[in-house]
Amino acid sequence: MLIGEYQHSIDLKGRVIVPARFREDLGDNFYVTKGLDGCLFVLSPSEWNRLQEKISAMPISKARGLQRFFFSGAVEAQPDRQGRVLLPQTLRDYAGLEKDVTFIGASSRAEIWDTERWTSFNSTLTQDNIAEAMDLLEL
Repeated sequence: MLIGEYQHSIDLKGRVIVPARFREDLGDNFYVTKGLDGCLFVLSPSEWNRLQEKISAMPISKARGLQRFFFSGAVEAQPDRQGRVLLPQTLRDYAGLEKDVTFIGASSRAEIWDTERWTSFNSTLTQDNIAEAMDLLEL
């Protein structure tokens, strides 16, 4: 399970260090693609395959937008010896990643956020929003 929050910086070549704890869970190769709310999703091969299977099982009329969104700009990433991966410019542009980034664990995936955008997104979450969503969990 991917949990936690980690701050890193993108270097001039567009590389960023993936947190060691995330690399352990994601494996030697993983996938980076556009995510929701202006972040990037980072998925292990098994989660990537699960996403592909779920989208492929949908009628094409419903699936085509998801296929285009998730798969067109996706990359398979393999960290170097320092744990860095290259984020293509198109993905950096999509998520507004320039320098300071925040990796978060979101259970079955990691997310990469521009740090300012992550802080702003978090400020929109209220205890009422969370409590309302928790009602659906029936805890």
